[in-house]
Amino acid sequence: MKRRDFMQMTGMGMGALMLPSVPIFGNTISSEHLLEPGIDAALKKRYADIALNATKSKGATYTDVRIGRYLQQFVFTREKQVQNIVNAESFGVGVRVIANGTWGFSATSDVTPEGIAKCAETAVAIAKANSKFQKDPVVLAPQKGVGEVSWKTPIKKNTFEIPTSEKIDLLMKVNGKAMENGAGFVTSNIFSVNEQKYFASSDGSYIDQDIHRIWPTFTVTAIDKAAGKFKTRGALSSPMGMGYEYLDGLASEKIAGPNGTVGYRSSYDMVEDAILAAKQAKEKLTTKSVLPGKYDLVLDPNHLGLTIHESVGHPTELDRVLGYEANYAGTSFATLDKWESKKFNYGSKLVNIVADRIQPHTLGAVGFDDEGVPAKEWDIIKDGILVNYQAIRDQVKIIGGKESNGCCYADNWDSVQFQRMPNISLRPGTEKLSVMDMIKGVEKGIYIIGAGSYSIDQQRYNFQFGGQVFYEIKKGEIVGMLDDVAYQSNTQEFWNSCTQICDKDDYRTFGSFFDGKGQPSQISAVAHGSATTRFDGVNVINTGRKI
Repeated sequence: MKRRDFMQMTGMGMGALMLPSVPIFGNTISSEHLLEPGIDAALKKRYADIALNATKSKGATYTDVRIGRYLQQFVFTREKQVQNIVNAESFGVGVRVIANGTWGFSATSDVTPEGIAKCAETAVAIAKANSKFQKDPVVLAPQKGVGEVSWKTPIKKNTFEIPTSEKIDLLMKVNGKAMENGAGFVTSNIFSVNEQKYFASSDGSYIDQDIHRIWPTFTVTAIDKAAGKFKTRGALSSPMGMGYEYLDGLASEKIAGPNGTVGYRSSYDMVEDAILAAKQAKEKLTTKSVLPGKYDLVLDPNHLGLTIHESVGHPTELDRVLGYEANYAGTSFATLDKWESKKFNYGSKLVNIVADRIQPHTLGAVGFDDEGVPAKEWDIIKDGILVNYQAIRDQVKIIGGKESNGCCYADNWDSVQFQRMPNISLRPGTEKLSVMDMIKGVEKGIYIIGAGSYSIDQQRYNFQFGGQVFYEIKKGEIVGMLDDVAYQSNTQEFWNSCTQICDKDDYRTFGSFFDGKGQPSQISAVAHGSATTRFDGVNVINTGRKI
């Protein structure tokens, strides 16, 4: 299977966050081959030095080398059948240079001294050819070399060491329990990724990283044949930067919510969630349709993460702000003049949005980005004011910065790295506040759990968001389920309507495993943390046109 072959995605909840299909990198292999060790760090360093020396001899003023082994295992099931099991490996070298003030990039799967030297020389030749059309030279923010270092995702159980049969047994149990509790159809999947990445640069860095991610998910469908209706509910899991321990279902890590809802922090009981999902999907068949109007919204982190992703994450990517990038998500309303004013109210004073690559167990957690910049945390919105963007080494000078934010990433060794979204999260409230305490203060509102379909314009401003499950709030109490709910607003109006945020005890993450950007397209994984949050006076519409 070629690198850019695609397997059609089936039964995926969260389709709004993904490409239309699941990307498979490299060649299909056996599950046993997933456990075979890659080349050791000493050999990687020798290979990297071949590229660094070759590019320097050809006139490059800067070089970075990425030697990558990318492993994937995707397991797909439906009801009582295993639909597909994909094991894939991609291995090769990418070389990026600056020569004559211009970027050049080349990649090869010929991981030999001769193949690497030829690839490096090609990268320089491309840069020199491109320099004929370059108006201004590339200027990188300084980055001190870190020497020889390594970083690993702190996993307890390597997902690839778990027998495939055990994963299938879990998914079959998920499907069976969902069917027993009212589901007419169910699909379930486990996505596992291991990135073994070695980075070397002419700055003096030799960085070996071993990164793991996992995403268990499902979609259940309940059917009313007599009425010709169906309703669905997707998994409330979050993709995580963890190993198979995420599926241990430790009770101490569950967070109980109103009306039997359950949140998960650093572990996930997939079977329990499937049982609840089937019951809720069945209940949605007969629940009443929402009456359009203004409501106070209580948004669960598993829902709010998508809104953060679309209305804060994408519009604060500096390449979108500058108009350099518009693929998949448009440009941005959060233009430089708003940031330069130092008084643009992106949200209320409660809104503090932070970007990071360091939150434990998150999708964005790494030791270093794909430019060798150490992972860090920085403010994007402070007390409601837009204060920064997401910027990499060749961008940060535009906003007067002296160092990269460390948010550069490439999805494979043969992809050139560029600015990608780090974790973008809403800080929890500082005062003790539970979800039930928040609900008690709502006169007329809706409690929304899980992410659904959405629509947002090309400047990430006017939007509409749905969800998975909706509960009506009257006079401080949940009085029943609603259906056909979506809310409409614009980014600034919405975040300025934020009036309460639960404290750190309710903080959880949501994530996108296959977030697309660029042309040619690349994917990345990114998490969004928050606690349950209240927004007042938001316009709610009826998507079923029933009242």
